[in-house]
Amino acid sequence: MDSETTIMTILVNAGEARSQCMTALQCARNGDFVRAGELLADSDNFIKAAHRIQTQLIGEDQGEGRVPMTLIMVHAQDHLMNAILARELINEMVILYQRQQQ
Repeated sequence: MDSETTIMTILVNAGEARSQCMTALQCARNGDFVRAGELLADSDNFIKAAHRIQTQLIGEDQGEGRVPMTLIMVHAQDHLMNAILARELINEMVILYQRQQQ
């Protein structure tokens, strides 16, 4: 995979993961916890896909600067980190909404 495709793959998957998480939060707010859980599970798949690419890049780089670091690469990494954080926080928020409704 060329560098541009690799970076775009991270961006697209991370963006979709974050989007799924935000939709899950809306569902939880509306009391649809089954759908919220499905969306969070879907977000996991997108995060895993992006993380696989990230891991591949780390392996290619081997800590020796073999993979060129560009602004778009940093942007993609930022998106992935934010998606992972959103997933973790929104999962906790869904649990809180469930407890509140009980």
